[in-house]
Amino acid sequence: MAKYLLLKHYRGAPASVHDVPMDQWTPDEVWAHVRYMQDLGARLERTGEFVESQELSPKGTFVRSDGEGRPPVTDGPFAETKDLIAGWMVIDVDTYQRALEVAAELSAAPGAGGKPVQEWLEVRPFLGAAATVTE
Repeated sequence: MAKYLLLKHYRGAPASVHDVPMDQWTPDEVWAHVRYMQDLGARLERTGEFVESQELSPKGTFVRSDGEGRPPVTDGPFAETKDLIAGWMVIDVDTYQRALEVAAELSAAPGAGGKPVQEWLEVRPFLGAAATVTE
């Protein structure tokens, strides 16, 4: 088994097929999306492949050290906002192919109008994992 991080981005990846920002969805559409993700997590938990998942707010602060004895720097220059992470899921699966299958299932979560979002997800093996990645 190898662990993979499935990253959901607010922006930055190629546009999804049904690219309507979540803040323009109805409450029922948001709930259907969240329920889909919870149901997928529950299915993966039953197979022993689920490790954890979490949604993130689009708000955040970039911080870096400005040297010993100095306060942390929390303002500019900022990384481009297209790289903000919306959330993640950690899975522990037998093969890289299975990690891709799970990511594709996440990508099919419903969005505006109930249509699958078909968003891009970043699939990253944990460092040191015995994963074989073939492209």
